[in-house]
Amino acid sequence: MTVNFEVAEGVGTIRLDRPPMNALDIATQDRLRELAQEATDRDDVRAVVLYGGEKVFAAGADIKEMQVMDHVAMVKRSRALQEAFTAVARIPKPVVAAITGYALGGGCELALCADYRIAADNAKLGQPEILLGLIPGAGGTQRLSRLVGPSRAKDLIFTGRMVKADEALTLGLVDRVVPAAEVYEQAHAWAARLAQGPAVALRAAKEAVDQGLEADIDTGLAIERTWFAALFATEDRERGMRSFVEEGPGKAKFA
Repeated sequence: MTVNFEVAEGVGTIRLDRPPMNALDIATQDRLRELAQEATDRDDVRAVVLYGGEKVFAAGADIKEMQVMDHVAMVKRSRALQEAFTAVARIPKPVVAAITGYALGGGCELALCADYRIAADNAKLGQPEILLGLIPGAGGTQRLSRLVGPSRAKDLIFTGRMVKADEALTLGLVDRVVPAAEVYEQAHAWAARLAQGPAVALRAAKEAVDQGLEADIDTGLAIERTWFAALFATEDRERGMRSFVEEGPGKAKFA
């Protein structure tokens, strides 16, 4: 398998395993989609880590595979490509990317599908598709611009340049930079902490933010209002409020 899935402490790790650079060929894309659905469906998975191993997250698409594809072939494939990444982005649970080494092209686009990104201090990220006469095709033009703003996204996409971890942090492309040896450990700890939280409320928060960003403010507020009221029907809401009244804030146990 080019992508593996392991579960521990309520955290599912989606691990790219296609050495040496974790090139995202068609088989890997399809496997990512399968595992995103598995992570979505499994009740024992309450948070997810995206990881490429100690040396590299993912250095992009398999260029040799793409080189032989013509326009008709890519018209057929491009939807499946985007759907694989969208399946990861729509996992209704907290998702963190643990980024080591290169996260370029499709690798950067995969990291953009996470809710939070922890990068190694030696990580390098970018969207170099323009250097191939292309543009990002797995969501980069859309997710990157929503994350860092249109002008910063255009700079990265127009130039195809790589950014080191410190600049990625300044741009808002990653959320935390840590020593390379600690990337997975810290990403797993972030996920494990949230895996102990109220699952339905976390799903509601994620969907309210993500869907709200795709709508006008009034629609976004309606989404928030609907979820907020719906949570009053959950056991976790009852447990959380009871704990607050009886024990004080921050002591409720949900998992």
